[in-house]
Amino acid sequence: MTQAFTRIDGGPTDLLIVADHASAHVPEDIDLGVDPALLRKHIAIDIGVAEVSGLLAEQLRCTALLAGVSRLVIDLNREEDAGGLLPVMSDGHAIPGNRNADLAERMIRFYHPYHHAIGVLLDGMTSPFILSLHSFTPILESDPAQKRPWDIGILYNEDDRAARMAIPMLEAAGLIVGDQLPYSGRLLNATMNRHAEANGIPYLGIEMRQDLVADAAGQKRFADLIGPVLLECRGRLI
Repeated sequence: MTQAFTRIDGGPTDLLIVADHASAHVPEDIDLGVDPALLRKHIAIDIGVAEVSGLLAEQLRCTALLAGVSRLVIDLNREEDAGGLLPVMSDGHAIPGNRNADLAERMIRFYHPYHHAIGVLLDGMTSPFILSLHSFTPILESDPAQKRPWDIGILYNEDDRAARMAIPMLEAAGLIVGDQLPYSGRLLNATMNRHAEANGIPYLGIEMRQDLVADAAGQKRFADLIGPVLLECRGRLI
C-alpha cells in the first residue's frame, strides 16, 4: 500500500523539514490519464527537494517528512476546502483522471495521514522550528515569456521573522533571492499556515530554482548554503 509520506530520521534536533511536493509517485490504482513523461516535470514533483531534504536532515541531525505521492494525486499544500486539491490543469496540461476522482478517498489515504504525521512530530519537540522546502521551474510552459531569474525564493504569510533574517544571509552568500517570489506565501502557504503560524511555531519557507538543484552537485551546494542560514534563524527565534 502506498505510504502518504516518507520520514527521514537524521537526528534529535528540534527542527522539522517538510516537503509537500517531494514525490512524483502515482499509486497503481490511480489513473491520472497523463503521459508518464509529465511525471518527471515540475507539475508532478518539486525537482531536487527530496535530495536536498535528505542532505539537510543528515547535516543538521534533524527529521524530514516528505510527501509520498505526486502533487497531481493530491496537493498537500492546499487547505482542505481549496479547489486545487485535485488539479485538473497544471501549466497548460490537462489531468483528465482527476475530473471524477473521489476527493474524500484521497484525503483519507494521503492528505490526512500526512498532516497528522507533521502534527505528531511537532508535538514531540520541545522548541520546534520548521523548514518548508519547495522548488520552482525557471520556465513556465504556459507563459514562457515570464522572467524567473531568482536562484531561491523566500515565502511567508503573517510571520516573516525568519524570512527577514534569511534573505540578507542568502544574498550575502551570492544568491539572487526573491522576497515572496516567484510565489507569495500570502496566497500559497497552507501547510505552514496550519502547522506553524496557527501554533506560533517559527518557520522558514524556501523555493529553490529547479535547474540549480537538478543534479547531485547542485543539491549539495544548496544544502550547504541553506543549512547554516537555517541554524542561524532557528537559534535566534527559539
